[in-house]
Amino acid sequence: MKKARYIRQSTASQSNLRQLAKSYPDEELYIDVVSGSIPFKERAEGGRLLNDIENGKIDYLTIHAIDRAGRNTIEVLTFLNLCFDLNVTVKIENLGLESIINGKANPIFNLITTVLAELATIEKSTLLERQKEGIAQAKLLKKYKGREKGTVLTEEQIREKHKKVIREIKANPDLSLRKIATLSGVAPNTVKKVVLLLSQPSK
Repeated sequence: MKKARYIRQSTASQSNLRQLAKSYPDEELYIDVVSGSIPFKERAEGGRLLNDIENGKIDYLTIHAIDRAGRNTIEVLTFLNLCFDLNVTVKIENLGLESIINGKANPIFNLITTVLAELATIEKSTLLERQKEGIAQAKLLKKYKGREKGTVLTEEQIREKHKKVIREIKANPDLSLRKIATLSGVAPNTVKKVVLLLSQPSK
């Protein structure tokens, strides 16, 4: 059996020790540092995992919790269905459930993961709504320190904000944008912007 474990943490400052706690030496690790809102296939390690699953390199996958796979119900269920179609057993560790038992789909797994995926989607939507409300309230009280829509960061502000990205780019010039993004805990588009900035002649 070819085993794998997928781990996702939102930022580089977060700890993934809880997700790693029950890992085994024979498991191939796929670790992303990325927001759960990023589609699975667009994540550096998520994309690599999908490729390995489709190429028959994995037949048993462990994920600590369903929201590690994503916060969009359709995308999560599409991923789980793909695994099932390719005979990959998925174990959701915090539930102690496996998607396939004795070669057949586990109906309890399907029911619970569908509900939890929907709850993760609702939770994400609620957090975004609260964030918008908080920003609106802060603006009314003239305490909002965020960047107004339509404003553009200066070159110095970008360099200051993305020091870690710049360090990773310079230390790993041969890595892809996605890999740099994973190491830095930002989106690939952010890395692209920083690369373009660094490629410009100094003023």
